[in-house]
Amino acid sequence: MNTPINTPTGPPTSTPTGTLLVPYYEHPSVRPAEWAAILAAAPRLYAVVLNPASGPGDRPDAAFAQTAARLRTAGVTLLGYADTGYGARPYEDVEDELRRYRAWYGTHGAFLDQAASGAGEARHYERLTTAARSLGCVTLVLNHGTRPHPAYAPLADLQVTFEGPWSAYLRTPARPGPRPAGARVCHLVYGVPPDADAAGAARARGAAVHCAVPGTGAHPWGTLPHGLGPRVPPARSPGTGTGTGIGTEPSGRAPAR
Repeated sequence: MNTPINTPTGPPTSTPTGTLLVPYYEHPSVRPAEWAAILAAAPRLYAVVLNPASGPGDRPDAAFAQTAARLRTAGVTLLGYADTGYGARPYEDVEDELRRYRAWYGTHGAFLDQAASGAGEARHYERLTTAARSLGCVTLVLNHGTRPHPAYAPLADLQVTFEGPWSAYLRTPARPGPRPAGARVCHLVYGVPPDADAAGAARARGAAVHCAVPGTGAHPWGTLPHGLGPRVPPARSPGTGTGTGIGTEPSGRAPAR
């Protein structure tokens, strides 16, 4: 493992209280103004997801480390992005990535993407989240992208139970049943028009945390949430997670198994 360049300072002193989760998958050296806008919004944030290279990468990235340090100083909870392959990826590989995030970027927790939602994989995620907690992950987010089996609720602090376009979000019913015990609910929505009340729509659907971005296509998470800054096309910088599918960004839901 490379020498740590961003010594962790420990988790925030309290559970995240903001309502906005920001998975912004662009490099700070390419989009400095956008990262500055995220920093300025610190009091509103539940957490920011760091994703230097579809994961932590093979070595520390100085620009991401500096940005992470600024966000931590502002009291922002930082989550390391890790793909879980809907339960098919060995938990040891995910654990290794979370260890690197902690050493290199001082993360407080993890955003576990491509999380399974069926009962059969729940034991795998119990083992994975237990390992993550032992590494110092205080805040854990499971991105199912759909409503999962109730067995997952005690494992995470936040469950993403919807990920998809605004058009589909409007068709989802308000208050789709009681909130799972043991976890707050988050919705990730893309293709959101500028005049939409995404925060109101999320509250109506039982989500305490949300993210609504204007981006569409293969890489919607290269755009900032509404109200945080300029709406510019995402960059395509080398080494940044900007593709589609497993290991790149929270997109492409697989059916529950």
